[in-house]
Amino acid sequence: MIDIALFGLGRIGIMHGKNLMRSKDFNLKYIYDIEQKLSKKYSKTLKTKAINNPSLAYKDKDIKAIFIASTTSTHIKFILDGVKNKKIIFCEKPLDLSIKKIESCKKKIKRLNPKIQLGFNRRYDPTHNNLKKQLLSGKIGKLEKIIITSRDPAPPTMKYLKESGGIFRDMMIHDFDLVRFYLGNDQPAKIIASGSNITDKRFDKINDFELASTIIRSKAGVQCIITNSRHCSFGYDQRIELFGSKGMLISENKRQNETSLYSAQSTSNKSPLLNFFIERYKDAYKNQLKDFAKFIRKKIQPLAGFEEGRKALIIANAAQKSLQSKKFEKLNL
Repeated sequence: MIDIALFGLGRIGIMHGKNLMRSKDFNLKYIYDIEQKLSKKYSKTLKTKAINNPSLAYKDKDIKAIFIASTTSTHIKFILDGVKNKKIIFCEKPLDLSIKKIESCKKKIKRLNPKIQLGFNRRYDPTHNNLKKQLLSGKIGKLEKIIITSRDPAPPTMKYLKESGGIFRDMMIHDFDLVRFYLGNDQPAKIIASGSNITDKRFDKINDFELASTIIRSKAGVQCIITNSRHCSFGYDQRIELFGSKGMLISENKRQNETSLYSAQSTSNKSPLLNFFIERYKDAYKNQLKDFAKFIRKKIQPLAGFEEGRKALIIANAAQKSLQSKKFEKLNL
């Protein structure tokens, strides 16, 4: 088994910790959080040892990898320290909210031949990933349009939103990465964005949006349309449509079960959508972890690395800029 240390014990960190604990590939040797009470609390749940300083994990030669699920502002430092200590890194998205810090990190670690996987888990979702396979097999001919819908059941806490970097850097960044995933060798060339607040005026106070949309045009002319919402009355709405010269591929929502009720009162009455991202992308997180094990053992490159994080943030920043200019912004990736 691969000895690993987990940094960060928030909602996403606990989920990763449980997956690591249950994995046949990993031995979760250490956990660390700046809040030492959390480390002590979850050391029992995750059957591991709590440490009060990350350096203990860096200095342990048995530790092959560091799993970073801490707050975004800590990611770059943990990456730098981990790479310097010859650890293989998994880092949750985003790398950072500052592209300057990311570019600086890239320069510093380049000579150290870093091994970094980034947490763009949607590439690993079975249905989303199958779209890519079908596209490459020529099922729909030449790709012409990508349409991505992503709506959360309810917004996070205001405390989280204030520190998130905004809807483009925090939420839509997943969709920007998926656009690049499906475009393949084609590249996003320019973007225009729109944002608004209609139902929840709290977003006005933090200069953020509950609703956002973007159009990306690729170098080959593919139109990529993304719509996001911080709220959705009917559940976690996650759909992708790839339209091509010979047909269309769709990745549909997941439901609590796939039973449909037909009666005198209604037809095709379906069960509710899954209502939480951890449930919706349960398989994706597991597949992502399996890929990380392959990355460590066999040096097989993961579906998303440092560059995917850097380029997704460049697109997010351009979307934010487009709100002010009210025109297409060029993308220099």
